[in-house]
Amino acid sequence: MNERPSSLVVRPSGCPGLLRVVQALDGGICRIKLDGGCIQADQAEAVAAVAERFAGGVIEATNRANLQIRGIGPEHNALIEPLLAAGLGPRTPAGDDVRNLMLSPSAGIDRQMLFDTRPLAAQILFTLQTHERFHELSAKFAVQLDGGEALAMLEHHHDLWLSALLRDGEPWLAFGLAGTPLDKPAGRVPLAQGHTLVVAVLELFLDLARPDQTRMRHLLAEIAEDELVTRLASRVPLQPCLDWQREASIDELHIGIHAQHNDRVYVGAGAPLGRLDAAMLREAGQVAREKGDGSLRFTPWQSLLLPNVRGEDAGEVLERLEALGLVCSLDQPLAHIIACTGSSGCAKALADTKADARQLAELLQGQRHAVKVHLSGCPRSCAAAHIAPATLLAVAPGRYDLYFRDATLPGFGALQAHNLTIEALGRWLDAHPRSPLDA
Repeated sequence: MNERPSSLVVRPSGCPGLLRVVQALDGGICRIKLDGGCIQADQAEAVAAVAERFAGGVIEATNRANLQIRGIGPEHNALIEPLLAAGLGPRTPAGDDVRNLMLSPSAGIDRQMLFDTRPLAAQILFTLQTHERFHELSAKFAVQLDGGEALAMLEHHHDLWLSALLRDGEPWLAFGLAGTPLDKPAGRVPLAQGHTLVVAVLELFLDLARPDQTRMRHLLAEIAEDELVTRLASRVPLQPCLDWQREASIDELHIGIHAQHNDRVYVGAGAPLGRLDAAMLREAGQVAREKGDGSLRFTPWQSLLLPNVRGEDAGEVLERLEALGLVCSLDQPLAHIIACTGSSGCAKALADTKADARQLAELLQGQRHAVKVHLSGCPRSCAAAHIAPATLLAVAPGRYDLYFRDATLPGFGALQAHNLTIEALGRWLDAHPRSPLDA
């Protein structure tokens, strides 16, 4: 059972956690880190109940497949205790910040997966939370474990990534530092050595990094990767990985009805602009009880999956999720738009990005090409963990600069237009039907 001792001192950080409620313009924020993005229906009910009782009822699906409760009032402990009782807390209080392990939302059920990553993930999560030294890691330090699934977020950068491969029928893990599975690996290890590798990488990082070097990229700016890998090889046997190529993922698989590797399907639906209310979450859990296996899986695309649904029930499940207000078709513009909290909840934001995003979605309704666009209220880019094909950066209420992603340029990419209104952006898209926004 997870406990929160009354004497616990939570370390200072600007990152919210389950035990650390961080203040924003619209009230407190509590972040609930989900193991592999998974939550049981009764746990979803607990989140919905405390969001209604102790907060403003706003629940956010994050781009790391976690949940956040916003608008929390002064009764922080009263909100936290039911979540701990529901099993949503860390194994040890000090382990809350560092349980940052991202899996594919379809881990264990994906038709393209090379092997099930969940047993190794459980080992890694246990160690992250119970190995006292790892509690020194930054709350942003993150690990990715990829099983080769068709549905996988491959663009988010992680401090350590591991990705499945097969050699002569045997399971291995390619790995890399401060990047993604789309990058050149630093090496490979047998699957059975995956946990040992993670421990060795994290301990080596803590041995070498200064207090101000909180992320792997900071350490690599001072120590060459080859030197770091050589030091790592003295702790765990490594093999070169010269012919690595990760198969492309299919982002569109996070919405709609899709076959699993067994005779069941999963059903995916998006949280509009990353937000749910308590009724949405509660009822989605109820549908999972009735038609799935009683679980929900959240995704880095701010959507949720109901796994292990019978094929004959899938249409009804999708209809019920749509009736809740979830985004259930890729034809809906909101399926391709993300937005930060905006000026309604964040003092740093220059525009009400959520309201502007909804207006943009209405303008784009009926357009033939899908627009993948990110509205950011300030340059911090909180809503996107990687650069979107198009970014609208707020410069004033209701006005934005438009950028296109360009790998040769820093930040959001190439500036295309300045000081656009949402209406002007709609007209711009009409005039540029083959724009890079289609990427």
